[in-house]
Amino acid sequence: MPDVAELEKTATQEIAGAGSSAQLKDLEIKYLGKNGLLTGLMKQIGALPAEERKTFGQTVNDSKGRLQSLLDTRLDALKLNEREVQYEQERIDVTMPGMPVRMGREHVLQQATNKIKDVFSGLGFQYMESPDVEEFRYNFEALNYPPDHPAMDDQDTFYVTDDLLLRTQGTAIQGRVYEKVQSGEMTLPIRVFTVARCYRNEAVDRTHGHTFHQVDAFMIDEGISMAHLKGTLGLFAKAMFGGEAKVRFRPDFFPFVEPGVDYAISSPKLFDGKWVELGGAGLIHPNILEHYGIDVERWSGFAFGLGVERIPMLAYGVDDLRNFMENDLRFLEQFHG
Repeated sequence: MPDVAELEKTATQEIAGAGSSAQLKDLEIKYLGKNGLLTGLMKQIGALPAEERKTFGQTVNDSKGRLQSLLDTRLDALKLNEREVQYEQERIDVTMPGMPVRMGREHVLQQATNKIKDVFSGLGFQYMESPDVEEFRYNFEALNYPPDHPAMDDQDTFYVTDDLLLRTQGTAIQGRVYEKVQSGEMTLPIRVFTVARCYRNEAVDRTHGHTFHQVDAFMIDEGISMAHLKGTLGLFAKAMFGGEAKVRFRPDFFPFVEPGVDYAISSPKLFDGKWVELGGAGLIHPNILEHYGIDVERWSGFAFGLGVERIPMLAYGVDDLRNFMENDLRFLEQFHG
């Protein structure tokens, strides 16, 4: 009969000497696993005399039970010790200063956009959006552009197809709004503004970019005049650049307004009070209103647009608009909002 007691004694010693739960697991497999030394003894029962088989089987099973009990007890002790070591290694000294958290913030152009939205919403204007990939008819035809206007050339506009292009101006939203008025979805009077990403096929330098952002606002009501336009722009300038900001109009031409002006602002806080051009404006051209069935004898309106990038450039003295798009954190982290 194989010596079960001797095998159990050896296993007991090895279990007691195991230094980790991993070693203990190996010992369990070695002695009690499917092909373990103690388990393997059961395969020898067939070679024993019939009268010894029962006793031998009982002896092996009892031995296996005692070893399993030793394994369980030893495992609990080893795991407790391993947890204590782990806890000590992972212990956090709460008196030590924490790791500084790097806080993100909105991009300076988004900060400017948020302020623009707050100002125009406070003036009663409704914010609306239009697609970046715009239809030719909204971007040009609806805005009274003559067929031979140079802005329509491939050299100035990114065309996707003959009828689709990347929006060149935020003013493209006007036709969509007028259609809503035509259908009765919106009713006059209206005050609408948008902040649009625009695209033009231009050489990139410190004052020009192929991608830029534009604010466009327009209002239609009874008796709207240039006085209303200048008053609105004056309030906008004061809100964006301070209460000392003033607005100046000079005659200019844009296909979608008549009369048209370029407007500039002046403030003691900006460029020593020098006049700085900000955008274009005017009264909405009667041809546009008539095209959408709006009675020009009763209704009139104004429209104006300006580049969003111009606002932080003026406010912070930034002289190169490419800085806004180059993702240089040394530049962007200066603007805390």
